[in-house]
Amino acid sequence: MKKICVISGTRAEFGLLKNLIEKLYSSSSFETFFLVTGSHLSVRHGHTIDEIHKSNIKITSTINLNINDDSQLSIVNYISIGLREFGKEFEKIKPDLIIVLGDRYEIISAVIPACILNIPIAHIHGGEVTEGAIDDALRHAITKFSHLHFVSNEIYRKRIIQMGELPQNVFNVGAMALDAINSFELISKDQIEKDLNISFKEKNMLVTYHPETIDKNSDKNDIKNMFEAFDLFPDINFIFTLPNADFGNSQITKLIKIYAKDKKNCCVFASLGQKNYFSILQYVDGVIGNSSSGILEVPYFKKGTINIGDRQKGRIFSETVINCTLKKDSIIEALNKLYSKDFQSKILKSKYPYGEVGATNKIIKILNEINFTNLIKKSFYDLKFLKF
Repeated sequence: MKKICVISGTRAEFGLLKNLIEKLYSSSSFETFFLVTGSHLSVRHGHTIDEIHKSNIKITSTINLNINDDSQLSIVNYISIGLREFGKEFEKIKPDLIIVLGDRYEIISAVIPACILNIPIAHIHGGEVTEGAIDDALRHAITKFSHLHFVSNEIYRKRIIQMGELPQNVFNVGAMALDAINSFELISKDQIEKDLNISFKEKNMLVTYHPETIDKNSDKNDIKNMFEAFDLFPDINFIFTLPNADFGNSQITKLIKIYAKDKKNCCVFASLGQKNYFSILQYVDGVIGNSSSGILEVPYFKKGTINIGDRQKGRIFSETVINCTLKKDSIIEALNKLYSKDFQSKILKSKYPYGEVGATNKIIKILNEINFTNLIKKSFYDLKFLKF
């Protein structure tokens, strides 16, 4: 049996990995280990390890980074804890492969010791670009540490090959989000209102705004511009989910709570959980903020996304996405556009750019067929037009 170790550090990441982890556990071809870290263990970020427990997925071990601050130096310290503790776990488990997803600092703290210990790494959702976040650099670094690559679009596959990775080890499997969405029987409108103690209005928007970690000084004024724009739309019900564990998140969280307090058209959740989140997407008109969910998941529901600022700049956008700046007037214009008849008609005709349901099964098939022992020694793949 091949020993595979999967790592998750955030709510969004676990949502994408959940089906893959379940299928690995149920397969007779793999001995599976699941390590949980990062904001999963943080009360201030919703303690989303509880969601993992509810899923009945067995956790092999938890690596607590002691997330209690959101300064840049604190994140450096969290990475240093991860380097040490992941190294210990890998030495104990001795996996044949580790699987990671995305671009988080928790993940870079796992792939570095895996590299030093000569453990092959499979990376999901590489090749993407997010110019407004430090995640962009981390994602590309993880790509270079990795030996297998599972991407969501052919453009991303070509980008990874451009980075010198062997074409035969880069697979376009589509977006993991589609498997996650289709794994649930989504909750009815009445039930979600009862469960979450909310009331949908005629118009509803889901709001998720994360720090722009490249420009750390912008967020306070930027989010106030967003609030000033929202004030001009009292007929819209704004459902906020709080930001992830990037540096600068506590300031944004505080401002959201202050803004939403005593407003009848606002409610705030630390974390909705994946099933609730997808269920709510059925009943809102769209999402607004700068979350990757607005790019990868929301278009599948034929809903509009207002993408604010540069955090997601560089990704492949569906026609359902409206890009706007961090200025009040730009956000107002975007909201008016989203609710226009022309744009709503455009949404219904839009095509989803990240493949079809089935990414999980494709990954399992590849993992079954490939020889892990041949992965660790990598050659650098030069593009044919290069001459030395």
